Amino acid sequence: MTFWQPMSGCGAHCRTAGGELVAGVRAALRVTAVIAVLLMGLVAVPVWRRAGVRFVARMLLAALGVRLRLRGPVPREGSLLVANHISWLDILVLLAIRPVRLVAKCEVRRWPGIGGLAGLAGAIFVDRARPKALPGTVAEVTAALRAGRSVAVFPEGTTHCGAARCAPSFRPAMFQAALDAGAPVVPVTIGYDSPAAAFIGDDTLWTAVCRVAAVRRLGVSLVAAPALHPVPGADRRILAQAAQASVSCVVPSVPKQRASHYRRSTFALVE
Repeated sequence: MTFWQPMSGCGAHCRTAGGELVAGVRAALRVTAVIAVLLMGLVAVPVWRRAGVRFVARMLLAALGVRLRLRGPVPREGSLLVANHISWLDILVLLAIRPVRLVAKCEVRRWPGIGGLAGLAGAIFVDRARPKALPGTVAEVTAALRAGRSVAVFPEGTTHCGAARCAPSFRPAMFQAALDAGAPVVPVTIGYDSPAAAFIGDDTLWTAVCRVAAVRRLGVSLVAAPALHPVPGADRRILAQAAQASVSCVVPSVPKQRASHYRRSTFALVE
């Protein structure tokens, strides 16, 4: 297994039943709302820039009935955010909390609407079929961090069902960018209260969107651990292990009560 073609053993067998479903008409209306928001976003984001990306990401989550709970210290600008990877929704969750540049596989660029939104947000696309391109990608992430931009990456390299036993190890390559830029590393844990969110097995974007739209109420919790500040000359592999340990130690929880998506969130207070 290489950095470029990581795989998890997750499939449909990992997705146990869970979550009350809505009527087919309501699910269809949610999907229609998602398409409408994406079309609006492709027009609005070039005008509003980073604020527009954040607004559209929040609107997409709201259209799908996804409730977002945010906890933890606020990452400062110029941080490398490293998160576990369960769902295609992870992209929207990270874009919704604050302006970040995402590191994503190049296939995401071809996803209808979502790929365009990620591109407009300044995503750095990784071509996993070209291992020789990796140093250039790391250099691009380093440059963004040195310029004071926060960058978010999924070091597992693939999605999984969310169970700890199924989570791949963090790949160390992108941690080199934080070392080169002298940037803090912020471990972020993303968790969902329904297995419907998991993007695994033979999923396509369309089937994944429709499945999420059919869940009556889907909660997602994002928890930021305290930043890691590596000393000069630190080993990127050790740094990756420390970050993964921080992610594994945080157990996200999504409150059951009907609460505002963004109230009482330290993230929401920062522009």
